[in-house]
Amino acid sequence: MPSLEKREMKTSVIIIGLIIFSPYLWGQNTKGTVITASIPITIKWVDNLSGDFSFTNNWSYPEGVYENEYGQLSCDGLCPPEIDAMKDSTGRIYDDSLQAFYKIIDTTHQVHSIRCKAWCYEWAGTDFIEVFRKSEDSVDCFTMTSIATHCSLHLDIIKNICYAAIDLNSIVQGADAKYYCTYGYITIDEKLWKEGIMKAKFSFYFGHNENPKKPIYWKGKIYAKIRTT
Repeated sequence: MPSLEKREMKTSVIIIGLIIFSPYLWGQNTKGTVITASIPITIKWVDNLSGDFSFTNNWSYPEGVYENEYGQLSCDGLCPPEIDAMKDSTGRIYDDSLQAFYKIIDTTHQVHSIRCKAWCYEWAGTDFIEVFRKSEDSVDCFTMTSIATHCSLHLDIIKNICYAAIDLNSIVQGADAKYYCTYGYITIDEKLWKEGIMKAKFSFYFGHNENPKKPIYWKGKIYAKIRTT
């Protein structure tokens, strides 16, 4: 029959072991619970969403399009290779090539549809969001990426519920990731929604499995036409 002292020591060892290994017993790692799905956010519908939406007065040329020193709209970066023969060594577009050049390069003014702040990997800002109606009760939204911004906010709206997530298409091999919303809110102007325009204000936070103490967030305002697929 073991002594009381030995039994107490054995019990203490078991308790300490449970404390050390409990994260593994409950399917968690030392960084916290792994987030693998977004929580449903109930949409708040209002008759007239107030606030500053003056960003809709701003516009940009498509990425890569800029005004050169000769006052011409040119393209630099990810541009069709055939335009190289239309420019001289200084970058000036030949006069007889201007018409053909602008058939290839889109120089339209693109009106800004989102103003936002965020922290996520490889995010340098965005001014554009696309909103598509998939069915009578379902709308899909996603922000545009760019040369500098490689993560995109996705909003899946089904009736009165919104699911938010961030897709990271990293320039680092093997670093692609998806971050799921853990809490937040979204308010939408119901009258404009029925007229085919998404006017909204939102703030979302996302699970950060790699570093739970560093919050990933995306907040801002949207004013965009709801397109049909």
